[in-house]
Amino acid sequence: MDLSHTRLLRKKDINAMLATYHSPLKKELKTFDLTMLGIGAIIGTGIFVLTGTGALTAGPGLMISFVLAAIACLFASLCYAEFAAMVPESGSAYTYAYTTLGEIVAFVIGWDLMLEYLFAVSTVSAGWSGYFQSFLAGFGLKLPTALSAAAGSVPGVTSYFNLPAFTIIILITILLSLGVKETKRVNNIMVVIKLAVVLLFIFTAVRFVKPANWHPLLPFGFKGVFGAASSVFFAFIGFDAISSSVEETLEPSKTLPRSMLLSLGICTVLYVAVSAIMTGVVPFETFAKYIDHPISAVLIYSGQNWMAGIIDLGAILGMTTVMLVCLYGQTRISFSMSHDGLLPHVFSDISAKTGAPLKSTVLFGTIAAIMGGFIPLADLAELVNIGTLTAFTLVSFSILRLRKTQPDLRRPFKTPWVPFVPIMSIICCIFLLINLKPVTWIRFVVWLAIGMVVYFSYSVKHSQLKATATDEN
Repeated sequence: MDLSHTRLLRKKDINAMLATYHSPLKKELKTFDLTMLGIGAIIGTGIFVLTGTGALTAGPGLMISFVLAAIACLFASLCYAEFAAMVPESGSAYTYAYTTLGEIVAFVIGWDLMLEYLFAVSTVSAGWSGYFQSFLAGFGLKLPTALSAAAGSVPGVTSYFNLPAFTIIILITILLSLGVKETKRVNNIMVVIKLAVVLLFIFTAVRFVKPANWHPLLPFGFKGVFGAASSVFFAFIGFDAISSSVEETLEPSKTLPRSMLLSLGICTVLYVAVSAIMTGVVPFETFAKYIDHPISAVLIYSGQNWMAGIIDLGAILGMTTVMLVCLYGQTRISFSMSHDGLLPHVFSDISAKTGAPLKSTVLFGTIAAIMGGFIPLADLAELVNIGTLTAFTLVSFSILRLRKTQPDLRRPFKTPWVPFVPIMSIICCIFLLINLKPVTWIRFVVWLAIGMVVYFSYSVKHSQLKATATDEN
């Protein structure tokens, strides 16, 4: 069977897309909005939760782990930026693969991204719940134990349902349902506040750094640094969501590349600064006692307990914006796949009042809320990483392929130093993939198997490209 003929490897034509595609989504986003969107997704769980886990894995070398993860993202972001400036449809890596590698590969990437965003929302909601309950405790308030966490998520504690995690996702779902204009306003405000909180932490705690705590810098060698880099990569998935907003962006050929690089650069500096200060103030072994709120350990050791409530507020806002952007990305990926016929029409149904995909927002928000409320998701966090890294790898490969097969395409932004940058992106991503746990790979294969059932039972029959090819014949 010839797979390249109108079936599994059929591709979208970029020139045809540029000439004919008109988005039903409202264009509301500028460079500032998208940069805030990226920072909103990047600054959150990484600083307020993953720094503790990373410090136990890499010691003071955690700051190097963040740099390595950021370098991998930098190479990938330069590849993303070329596509984002060139392709007019939302859908991020899914759409890019559809133009270069073929339909079935695009579906796999879209399916990966759905995994990435859905589990990211649910996973972050558990961390949000912990900080929110800590914030309430400062006012002498406490939730019933049965409603404080998912069953089995806290050893020795009998709980059944994580009410705060469930509630925050429902509230975010309602906000997204109002449309991108209202969403961006709330996101921008929360991002500005949490950036202020992070900077306040840096300026307050840096005075208490003891350089002796940085020795040895690599207590677990480079193996610990690489392991932590694979883990904290979760913190950098935000810029991927930026590329899924192209249909709602003003002047995307300029706006998207700028916002991707700006958000990644700002967040990398903040991550390195915070991890350096944390491991400089507190001996890294101590974070075992503060695994869920490592920033608190720094404040306790430095005698700045007065900042605990402020940090809790910053963490609450930080994780809220992460969930907001990830759920936004989820609905835009499914919108693109549905628009192409690979998912049912309900996912691309746009509300006439808000200009947003209302039905899919409510559906995915409800699923994420139920998962956040009932399922312990600690082990599932790595699924977010594996989905993201796979998408990054294929996007980087697509740049190499498209430069060879269609060198004359109009490229408002060009990935520099090709083939060096795409090849380095592929190498970095594969290296981080290798360092993930075997159980993560098993779960990932199961998810892909489910996706193949969906593709061959529904998508391959309803593909818009198939319909177009039939009409032409």
